[in-house]
Amino acid sequence: MIRRAALLLAALWTAPVAGAVDCSDVAYEGNRYSICEVDATQEQLRLFLKDGEGQVYGHFSTLEEALAEEGKALAFATNAGMYHSDRSPVGLYVEGGAEEMRLVTSAGPGNFGLLPNGVLCIRKGRADVFETLAFERAQPGCTYATQSGPMLVIDGALHPRFLPDSDSYYIRNGVGTSADGTRAVFAISRNAVTFHQFGSLFRDYLKLPNALYFDGNISRLHAPQLGRSDAGFTMGPVAAVVEDAGPSE
Repeated sequence: MIRRAALLLAALWTAPVAGAVDCSDVAYEGNRYSICEVDATQEQLRLFLKDGEGQVYGHFSTLEEALAEEGKALAFATNAGMYHSDRSPVGLYVEGGAEEMRLVTSAGPGNFGLLPNGVLCIRKGRADVFETLAFERAQPGCTYATQSGPMLVIDGALHPRFLPDSDSYYIRNGVGTSADGTRAVFAISRNAVTFHQFGSLFRDYLKLPNALYFDGNISRLHAPQLGRSDAGFTMGPVAAVVEDAGPSE
């Protein structure tokens, strides 16, 4: 335990590697957001759920500690997909090429079942958000994948169920990708927003053709550039950019 604590402390005090991920706070249409953009052609964008002993990481600090033992660090992380009470994924989940949970194509209760929903697929040199049935047809062969819902933006159009005058306001987070798969942009609202407002951020401000909702009030962000690492309830799947820990200062 002493050795693990020392490694974690060392990781937290290492100099960050520049350019791993670009995070910023922005305002759009009267709402505030934190946005982290990843160059999928260059960075180690991965998904995490359980450690080598089958225990759910659950918290950014736990994942940081595990990575520190490998000489790695978190440049960015966020919750990435809906999960059951035991933190197992509701829909498709693939980690390191191994499928943990199958693709779910049927409608159901809650936001996940508000079709169309979708999948974030991470492959070598690219990341793509697919609508679920398009994903099923394409069979892209993801190294990492997480299914969530609803889709926010589908081929440049907002989800058809989103209403401009909705009164459903929550903290929300999600991800959008560029058509060529080079840009993966993660966003979390800093105040409560509607689905329509959140989808519009990805379509109209970030100019991304496809975007996927991750979750609501449980949404959290780890962004050292912003001096932010949210704590809270145990999470399920986590999307993260991993980098080599730099030399200690």
